[in-house]
Amino acid sequence: MQQQPYESPPAGPRPPLAGAARVLVVDDDPTVAEVVAGYLDRAGYVVDRADDGPTALARAGAHRPDLVVLDLMLPGMDGLEVCRRLRGQGPVPVIMLTARGDEDDRIMGLEVGADDYVTKPFSPRELVLRVESVLRRTRPVAAPHPLGAAGLAVDPAARRATKNGAELALTLREFDLLAFFLRHPGRAFGREDLMREVWGWDFGDLSTVTVHVRRLRGKVEDDPARPRLIQTVWGVGYRFDPDGQEVD
Repeated sequence: MQQQPYESPPAGPRPPLAGAARVLVVDDDPTVAEVVAGYLDRAGYVVDRADDGPTALARAGAHRPDLVVLDLMLPGMDGLEVCRRLRGQGPVPVIMLTARGDEDDRIMGLEVGADDYVTKPFSPRELVLRVESVLRRTRPVAAPHPLGAAGLAVDPAARRATKNGAELALTLREFDLLAFFLRHPGRAFGREDLMREVWGWDFGDLSTVTVHVRRLRGKVEDDPARPRLIQTVWGVGYRFDPDGQEVD
């Protein structure tokens, strides 16, 4: 889709809403950073900016963000390493920006825990919608019902998941994916279905789903190479099997 890269945001700052989420924008391109920050500011977010990895980590340490918009190609410390270190400080949703169209770069970002990615050039309005979508899924739902099966337990209100009583370190999307599987045991879903139901998108790169399923298996399966709980249904997608019968 052809578009004008980085159209300017509407003029004039808008005071952030009460209790507004804090977004850290990390990009060494001042034009991109200014435009993205401007759109987020107009959307009512509190925006911090950094143009390199060390500064981003320092800003995140001083004021913990609710979400990070992170460029993959940063000088010195790249976005992958920044993402790893941010995760080391605690859970935080990350949307990764990349100027490359190469699938390997996108998958690497997802592998280190990015919740979403956007390829440059992009529409700042679309990015704001992605930010809103990710943040919406971090908010507790009303009167959520705890879920559990096969030694796994999920508390949607506390955003806490355990396996046999031990807490699981899940990213935002991994948590949502596990909760969705637990709500629908024994039912097969295509990757398109999972993207729509878990990510809330009607379009997108389906490798996002594949990578997150692989990462989730690595945390909930006794042997991720021979998964029993999250099974591949060939020609369809994936199915959560609480009985854990291995499929040849």
